[in-house]
Amino acid sequence: MASEHRHGDHGEEGDVAVERERKVERAKRYQVVFHNDDYTTKWFVVEVLTTFFHMSETHATAFMLIVHQNGRGVAGVYTKDIAETKAVQVLEYARECGMPLRLTVEPDDE
Repeated sequence: MASEHRHGDHGEEGDVAVERERKVERAKRYQVVFHNDDYTTKWFVVEVLTTFFHMSETHATAFMLIVHQNGRGVAGVYTKDIAETKAVQVLEYARECGMPLRLTVEPDDE
């Protein structure tokens, strides 16, 4: 009988159970990682970042320099479907433009 009462009850116990359920169901996040290469122009990378990742030109230029210096950089963190879709769109665009841009989708450990 008590479980029937709780099922319809919107009191504190129900709220706690719902909150725990939401935390468990949080979708795993994935990083879209740009990798430095010796062939893709810096300005093409800035164009991709402003177009596909909605960065300002200033932010995209700073990010591009970080990738150039460190060898890699995370352009964004998304659900798996969105990260993979962005990667496919960017890579298709890069190929159409003759650029060998390298990027990967990797699980976000945070």
